[in-house]
Amino acid sequence: MSASRIGSTIWLLVYGGLFAVCLGFALQRGGQGYGWGVVCVGGAAVVAGAILVWVRSRMREPAD
Repeated sequence: MSASRIGSTIWLLVYGGLFAVCLGFALQRGGQGYGWGVVCVGGAAVVAGAILVWVRSRMREPAD
């Protein structure tokens, strides 16, 4: 994968995961039983984004 594609994926996972976490908390407060499941999926997406930040930091820049 190229560095720019990984960068886009990082943004998507981190912000999408944070949105899912907030949505899950709202669902849980509303009495929905699956709210905690949405929180867990969102948290996993944030963790995956953080791991990709580390992967991106270890990539070498291509020599032009």
